[in-house]
Amino acid sequence: MIASCLCYLLLPAARLFRALSDAFFTCRKNAFLAKSSSPQVDGDFAMAPRGPDQEECEGLLQQWQEEGSSQALSTVSEGLLVDKGVAESSLAHLMDNPGEQDAASEDKWSSRQLSDLWAAENLEEPFPEVLGEEPLPEVEGPMWAEVPVQTGPQYADCAVLPVGALAAEQWEEDPAVVAWSIAPEPVPQEEAPIWPFEGLGQLQPPPVEIPYHEILWREWEDFSTQPDAQGLEAGDGPQFQFTLMSYNILAQDLMQQSSELYLHCHPDILSWNYRFANLMQEFQHWDPDILCLQEVQEDHYWQQLEPSLRMMGFTCFYKRRTGCKTDGCAVCYKPTRFRLLCASPVEYFRPGLELLNRDNVGLVLLLQPLVPEGLGQVSVAPLCVANTHVLYNPRRGDVKLAQMAIFLAEVDKVARLSDGSHCPIILCGDLNSVPDSPLYNFIRDGELQYHGMPAWKVSGQEDFSHQLYQRKLQAPLWPSSLGITDCCQYVTSCHPKRSERPAGWAEPVVEEDISEPEPDFPRTVGTIQHCLHLTSVYTHFLPRHGRPEVTTMPLGLGMTVDYIFFSAESCENGNRADRRLCHDGTLKLLGRLSLLSEEILWAANGLPNPFCSSDHLCLLASFEMEVTAL
Repeated sequence: MIASCLCYLLLPAARLFRALSDAFFTCRKNAFLAKSSSPQVDGDFAMAPRGPDQEECEGLLQQWQEEGSSQALSTVSEGLLVDKGVAESSLAHLMDNPGEQDAASEDKWSSRQLSDLWAAENLEEPFPEVLGEEPLPEVEGPMWAEVPVQTGPQYADCAVLPVGALAAEQWEEDPAVVAWSIAPEPVPQEEAPIWPFEGLGQLQPPPVEIPYHEILWREWEDFSTQPDAQGLEAGDGPQFQFTLMSYNILAQDLMQQSSELYLHCHPDILSWNYRFANLMQEFQHWDPDILCLQEVQEDHYWQQLEPSLRMMGFTCFYKRRTGCKTDGCAVCYKPTRFRLLCASPVEYFRPGLELLNRDNVGLVLLLQPLVPEGLGQVSVAPLCVANTHVLYNPRRGDVKLAQMAIFLAEVDKVARLSDGSHCPIILCGDLNSVPDSPLYNFIRDGELQYHGMPAWKVSGQEDFSHQLYQRKLQAPLWPSSLGITDCCQYVTSCHPKRSERPAGWAEPVVEEDISEPEPDFPRTVGTIQHCLHLTSVYTHFLPRHGRPEVTTMPLGLGMTVDYIFFSAESCENGNRADRRLCHDGTLKLLGRLSLLSEEILWAANGLPNPFCSSDHLCLLASFEMEVTAL
């Protein structure tokens, strides 16, 4: 009698469990199908479960009779229900509704009934996981609600994490997708923009609607509406405005030779194809009128960079480092904005001089700005653009100063006018020196007393004061046979001359002065000078945060070694902070692309990263030149 009663109670309960189980796994299967791209799934995902047939009921009763009532109760409660309270509530419901016990053929549960049942019982995990089946992520709303089928792509294009989410969001595990996240809702797939550069079909640029400067979180600092250094607004007359970018793009050969510096980077983002596409995207986005590049690998320049930049409207000049080095410097300009007057490559290597036995180079161009014809008879002063990459070695400040002296002498020769003054000058590049170092102060202030200075101190890159032996600078710094005075001018000063077009150059270049230097000329004692009146575009501290600006991050240590200097005269009050504007015919700084702090670059996994494909940040500035009537 007891066995019959227990069987009477348990048989409907087992049927209920089987019904719920069928409905649950049916919904899981449909939800999985809903995630696929197949459009053939339609109808309700929570289909009515089929009740157990007569053969299954008899088998369950036979199992109960064989195993005994106590064991079956334990098995049912532990195996099919995860919450004891739910089991008791379900059995009580069945006892209160005996009419449902014989309704096996009509046991059809709708999706709404099943959803309401689980909601009433507050069951978080209705069933244990099936073997070999991955758990599904939790979804909001009723579990059994109908899910419409998505026939389009399941994921939207990559989106950018906002700056405020850096501390809250967790980076993706793959460093190649740092700062990218999947958009929460699918959007219609748009036609990809045409990428005009050859050999880059395997890598598409980020979506057009995501500006590149927002990806890098860099802002444009506009000075055009601010009064000048003398408290005057910009003149109402016509002005010639242009932008210039300076960028160390990291030569692939140098990166591979120092691979230990890039262990933090995913290998995919270090490939040249990936980096080249990112670099071209930066050039396209900022669209400078003048582009000064360092660490330009020669084969990459001729095979990819120069053809691509030519397609973008640039005329390019390139100077490879001497010796067996495979990289060099390039200066590119838009012929629609400038006309070339002369171009002068600079080599720092001098045979027989230990001080100048390195292969670094520079490049100096003299450009004539082109004004619209509608302005009538007007003139604009020529512009001297100088680009270089000096020696890295932190211990050899003497070599750095000698290289800079040669470079400044070439700039002085190219930019000097007939009356002895200089046309506007922009000097930029990777100087491998930190702000306020002796080399930096020499360029900015025009004078340096170097005698007795430790050589490592010139650039300020590293502190070697703890070492017993320290190379110290002695006067004179370079021999008179170099033909350069202590004022960083050639002994035989001459104006740029035109010459025939040499091999490998698209335009005329400056004819090198091969005359013998004068053997005797006055030398100062332990002091070098120049008279170019240069100041830095950047202040080297972020104005809002007071943190140092960073242009590179070797081994995770942020520092500034890249610069854009431009012509600027001191004001009458002598306040160097106001050295932004010169007298007539010179340059005015209109704006600059802000740099980043070390903390922000750390959050982006340093340099290079998926968005900045060099170990340096690009520098960008906008200038204005006065147009005078004839």
